[in-house]
Amino acid sequence: MQFTRIKTGISELDQVLGGADLSVGEAGIVPGSVVLLAGEPGMGKSTLLTQLALEVSRYQQPEARSRKPEKKLEAGNIFYVCGEESPGQVKLRIERIAKNQKPEARSQKNTGNRRLAVGSSNLFLLPETNVESIVAVLDKHKARLVIIDSIQTLWTDTLTGMSGSVGQIRETANILADFAKRHNVPVFLVGHVTKEGSIAGPKVLEHLVDTVLYLEGDKNHEFRILRAVKNRFGPTDEVGIFTMGDEGMKEVANPSEIFVENSKNLKSSRSGSCKVVAMQGLRPVVVEIQALVTPTQIPVPRRVGRGVDAKRLQILCAVLQKKAGINLFNQDVYLNVAGGLKLDEPAVDFGICLAVASSYKNKTIPDKIAAVGEVGLLGEIRKVSFLTKRIKQAKALGYNKIAGPEQYGTVREAVRRILK
Repeated sequence: MQFTRIKTGISELDQVLGGADLSVGEAGIVPGSVVLLAGEPGMGKSTLLTQLALEVSRYQQPEARSRKPEKKLEAGNIFYVCGEESPGQVKLRIERIAKNQKPEARSQKNTGNRRLAVGSSNLFLLPETNVESIVAVLDKHKARLVIIDSIQTLWTDTLTGMSGSVGQIRETANILADFAKRHNVPVFLVGHVTKEGSIAGPKVLEHLVDTVLYLEGDKNHEFRILRAVKNRFGPTDEVGIFTMGDEGMKEVANPSEIFVENSKNLKSSRSGSCKVVAMQGLRPVVVEIQALVTPTQIPVPRRVGRGVDAKRLQILCAVLQKKAGINLFNQDVYLNVAGGLKLDEPAVDFGICLAVASSYKNKTIPDKIAAVGEVGLLGEIRKVSFLTKRIKQAKALGYNKIAGPEQYGTVREAVRRILK
């Protein structure tokens, strides 16, 4: 049996959910799937799912379907289960996100001893935490999309213990997954994370769901990255990039222009700045790496990296000192990835080395050079994956010279020729 995926109206989310390269057709939500969205507080999980509910609700309206015949969605109700917030609080967020279509609460439907706050003709806000009551309402009103915010607030009559306990999370998620499979209704679960960054609750929760998504980012920056760490219906190497604003999550079509835009306005010397081409999923992104090398005042010099692995920075500094003749034994090294992006692939090693060497020598790297390459312990520059795709993206943004393993064999050679 083949299912027609439901397009969310958010192309970055569709891309992460997958399906465009499969026989099932366009990318989007698989009916009956259970998706777990996790992330730290303040990342925008509730905001993103609120936008999802609004977009799907909008495409299910008759006038929207007439304008967009490709959006063939089965009509039905969309339920946003408010476990952590009141319907009034969620309604304020809806009005903030959809200013052009302020979905006023036009009526309330009585469902026994429960009442549903209606945000649009088929978008309902359900203030309930008992999973049996939630499933009864979903059955009665023919739900077509369900959002649970969050799974840690739900509880079931079949178990004792407080909501958020291991047993309650496991059993409530199992009940919702059974409902999703029986009725072919996609269910989105919001999950909390621990201080270590893992999803709170039993590990079986990740095995139970079909897709696990993480929404990552730096709270001090506006960028958010949505990545899949598990996906039964698509790849796990795609990412979605958003910016967090007053009106919600906005998609970023070309993130490279944003991550390097600030450097274009600098008129003074930019020693210590190097552009690298990093992969975010299958998408190449040009990012600026900034380094500051300064004499240390302590016996053991500092190696501080923001957006990169600090241990990797220590290794690269040792390689520069031993193999490139750059004496960093009495220098503090501070490294920053502009824009708050986190880079964890070895392909940015060469760019880090050039940025540190540039700051140490106080010499500027030419503007139209982008670096790509892994640096080994012997000081050699090694090839990386997706090199053709990286070069194509860099040249599309005007970087006509790519510094990599094809041009330079060692870090010493590259530093000598680039920083003349």
